[in-house]
Amino acid sequence: MVNFDREYMGLGVRHVAGIDEAGRGPLAGPVSVAIVVMPLEEDKIVQGVNDSKKLTEKKREALYDEIISKAIAYHVELIDEKVIDAINILNATKLGMVNCIEALKGKFDIALIDAVKLDNMDVPTESIVKGDAKSYNIACASILAKVTRDRLMMEMDKKYPQYNFAKHKGYGTKEHYEAINKFGKCDIHRETFLKKMH
Repeated sequence: MVNFDREYMGLGVRHVAGIDEAGRGPLAGPVSVAIVVMPLEEDKIVQGVNDSKKLTEKKREALYDEIISKAIAYHVELIDEKVIDAINILNATKLGMVNCIEALKGKFDIALIDAVKLDNMDVPTESIVKGDAKSYNIACASILAKVTRDRLMMEMDKKYPQYNFAKHKGYGTKEHYEAINKFGKCDIHRETFLKKMH
């Protein structure tokens, strides 16, 4: 994965950024988008980095702290359910990615994005299919996005305990659907994702 990113350095690139999201699919809560610029020198590599979906929660939490401590720069953007309902999930994800790029402008030479293509950017970007399994920087971003969102949903669990957000993080599990049917929806549910339930 590190070698994938290092190949760009042969093209005169000094700093590679990775961008990924977490939470496009859930019925509740924001979509979380992260950008990170990691050093690619051998002695600064965070060991054990992988696509966040392939890691245990405990492993992601440990890697999160190490990524933050070693990152040259990083930023996490949360786009909430109201915006998702207003402009749809793909556009909300793209908005988060654009905001991330703006936040770190000047700190990287190219941004590698997992799967999503951004148009009309004034910095070089490249969409990488299955990028979180190929690029070290994208995989690091996927961990930051996922842990940030999971932590938020743990907080939401305290506010709305009847939905058990701590367990499913807002995804459409059988238990979550049953809770919505029983208690109705709450402030952080995505209206457009629940239309088919009415």
